[in-house]
Amino acid sequence: QVHVVESGGGSVQAGGSLKLSCTVSGYTYDDPCMAWFRQAPGKKREGVASVVTLNGHTNYADSVKGRFTISHDNAKTTLALQMNSLTPEDSAMYYCGITGGRCGGFPSLVRGTYDYWGQGTQVNVSS
Repeated sequence: QVHVVESGGGSVQAGGSLKLSCTVSGYTYDDPCMAWFRQAPGKKREGVASVVTLNGHTNYADSVKGRFTISHDNAKTTLALQMNSLTPEDSAMYYCGITGGRCGGFPSLVRGTYDYWGQGTQVNVSS
């Protein structure tokens, strides 16, 4: 079975940085799309950043453009999110998602695009 695990979350002060990591095991599909979503208490899960692993094309939510960078390693089916200049509004549970098959189109930030998810890693940013 597919197993997705996020790590790297923690507590930082505003202006600080964190790097999140996602590892995927039991995954045999080729060329998936992968993404980071986040969800704060009382809010919907929102797309943060996504990547088409086939070609490296990326997409970011407007709220994180210029601050966050998504990257991937196809050989290891891993995903990372470098987060800089963090603000309290970035506090949320961050989830890693991956499609259940080949994905060669636009790097979507739509929740339903992704089929497998991890349990999340918590990010808390204090002012």
